[in-house]
Amino acid sequence: MKSRSSRSRRPRLGRLTLGGVLAATLALLIAPTGTAAAADEPVGEPSTLEVGELRPGQAFMGAGELAHEGGAIAEDSQIITPLAPTDGVQGIDVSRWQGSINWTSVRNAGIQFAWMKATEGTTYRDPNFNTNYPNAYYAGVIRGAYHFALPNSSSGATQANFFASNGGAWSADNLTLPGVLDIESNPYGSQCYGLSTSQMRSWIQDFYNTYKSRTGRDIVIYTSPSWWNTCTGSWSGMASQSPLWVAHWTTANSPTLPGGFSVHTVWQYTSTGSVSGISGNVDRNQFNGSRDRLLALANNTA
Repeated sequence: MKSRSSRSRRPRLGRLTLGGVLAATLALLIAPTGTAAAADEPVGEPSTLEVGELRPGQAFMGAGELAHEGGAIAEDSQIITPLAPTDGVQGIDVSRWQGSINWTSVRNAGIQFAWMKATEGTTYRDPNFNTNYPNAYYAGVIRGAYHFALPNSSSGATQANFFASNGGAWSADNLTLPGVLDIESNPYGSQCYGLSTSQMRSWIQDFYNTYKSRTGRDIVIYTSPSWWNTCTGSWSGMASQSPLWVAHWTTANSPTLPGGFSVHTVWQYTSTGSVSGISGNVDRNQFNGSRDRLLALANNTA
């Protein structure tokens, strides 16, 4: 199970005044097709959320866990503070919530890899992706894209195609990682999106098969132990197909893994990290291996 740990608090998203509502409505009207306006959003991910507090398109890695499991995490009922495993090969994941990023500063701070949100569902494209993706590359950060899954809105194949066509494709250029399927608790509603465990397994396999046929790469799966165990029934079917990126915010020396997996490739160990070049909270990650192994994952030579 995903544990609960003590984390620094940030104010929840404030309720809009009448003027704020009018401004937000106008921003939505002029926002590009397939995106939502960011004018009323803070810089940095919130550290507390409630189910339904985010608008469609605003989800980020860990948003569902915050909404369903709360803003503080406890490990075996003991209060702990995250952000301990900062050794090894370090990375981050970002979305529109991080605002403008100085990728040269990020790289100089020791960050070697990053995944960034590209898409959500079948209509949303992150407005910062087309800036983050090339800028990270030119700064020497090994980067990739992720898709926030909405299994209740369309098939896995439909969403995999949308992702692959809008930033999730792969190229053998020494700096591009395979795409990520962010499959976690639903921040907008019921935890398992109204799907049974067998339906969820079929949805994930459908996404994997389509992405693999489009890109030639295995999709990386980002999830938490609690969601995977609850919503897939601790399914072992992806362990031989997809690298695992586990979300477990703890100071332990290693993360708790979802049922069905025996090893992780990436560990998201905090959602309230900080990195030079980024304002506000940012998720911090540790790659399970050397830089050479990270490059092998990027180049499909692992």
